[in-house]
Amino acid sequence: MIILAVSGEIKGRPIATKQAACQREVAARNRDTPEPVKSLTANAQPAPLTAKTSGPLKGHIRVPGDKSISHRALILGALAVGETVIEGLLEGEDVLNTGAVLRALGADVQKKAGRWHVHGFGVGGFAEPQDILDHGNSGTGVRLMMGAVATSPVTATFTGDASLRRRPMKRVLDPLALFGAEATAREGGRLPVTLKGAREPVPVTYRLPVASAQVKSAVLLAGLNAPGHTTVIEAEATRDHTERMLAHFGATVRREQTADGTAITIVGQPELKAAPVRVPADPSSAAFPLVAALLVPGSQLRIDGVMLNPTRTGLFTVLKRMGANIAIENERSESGETIGDLLIKSSSLKGIDIEPEIAPSMIDEYPILAVAAAFANGRTRMTGLAELRVKESDRLAAIASGLKACGVKLELGDDWLAVDGGTMLGGGKVETHMDHRIAMSFLIAGLAAKSPITVDDTSFVATSFPDFVPMMEKLGATFARPNR
Repeated sequence: MIILAVSGEIKGRPIATKQAACQREVAARNRDTPEPVKSLTANAQPAPLTAKTSGPLKGHIRVPGDKSISHRALILGALAVGETVIEGLLEGEDVLNTGAVLRALGADVQKKAGRWHVHGFGVGGFAEPQDILDHGNSGTGVRLMMGAVATSPVTATFTGDASLRRRPMKRVLDPLALFGAEATAREGGRLPVTLKGAREPVPVTYRLPVASAQVKSAVLLAGLNAPGHTTVIEAEATRDHTERMLAHFGATVRREQTADGTAITIVGQPELKAAPVRVPADPSSAAFPLVAALLVPGSQLRIDGVMLNPTRTGLFTVLKRMGANIAIENERSESGETIGDLLIKSSSLKGIDIEPEIAPSMIDEYPILAVAAAFANGRTRMTGLAELRVKESDRLAAIASGLKACGVKLELGDDWLAVDGGTMLGGGKVETHMDHRIAMSFLIAGLAAKSPITVDDTSFVATSFPDFVPMMEKLGATFARPNR
């Protein structure tokens, strides 16, 4: 059920006056230096790689900054007044494309002395872009940015690479239409999408039909420039980074339990104030060296400063139930998020049944979890995986196909996967379908398999983990490139 609700008062200057002032300031800032926005992945060439059985992996590392936090820090920094300084930003292609899109919309986004500086234009201050906004491979980036633009009086066209253009956007465009935004898209709501922002946006109350932090975030970001209160109701908990970071930048965000689920309400048209952000290490990236250390005998690994937000730690919980030796030290808080250091030792894993309720807290980690399950003793059954069908690839099908290519027995359903573990034979070539997590997962598998595993393309790994290969090699991983 979708409910439209108009409430609250508009504070300060009238919307049109405030937005016009922002538009004039931004236009003056960018008039002489228009910047076309090009995807950094558009011209990447396939880069196959083979992973071979390795000796013990040992070391002390910090994986790249969290991608979810990095996107949001750039976006909210652009919507805030003043200068936001970001430390530890993930410099992967997905996040860099978001930065380029924000520059095209009028923000000043620059890297200086190892830190990222964002000079914002305030809520409602987007400038009309002079080129198509290309988000490359990033579903998070494009969905959040469409939400932010939906209640601003500009028209923008969003696109992405071949993989992103196959992914559904209707789930975001439907609630954005309730604010008054108008969208033209390909069949099924797919990119490219031309979005005409609402001139006189209204607040909404929207019940999420599927558990999706991206949709929730898009609605909350759209609600920033709508008068009154905008509310999202979710039946299942999803990542709450947007709510936490909105509060960090000075927005009023309320959470309450209702009969229909958790209601998250934002008060519209705040003046967000620039705030420093230190991006924690990404638990989704930490998952790859972590599982490698569990699977390769004799391994010991320490990963510093990993985000421990409870909406993101489902994989750690599941692996511990499977028998993983994972310890957490030095828990602390930074920029509104809990972080800690992970200590991992190689472990003998056992198969378990994994309930669907935990899926939202580890939806990106199922590829590497499936690899861990292939080495575990017994059967691991994973359910509630329908969302994997609409990721960078049909991720569920890609996982199953890759496991079969490596000699693993399994059963596959529409939203479930059962993996019969044991010793992975390996020896196969895995099609990654332009999916960075599939590529990294099967490279990890090859480090512990009986025979080498080759993935057909690692070029997309740069979207989230640019230094994945050299970091793993430093720990002792063995990779081989073709013709070497």
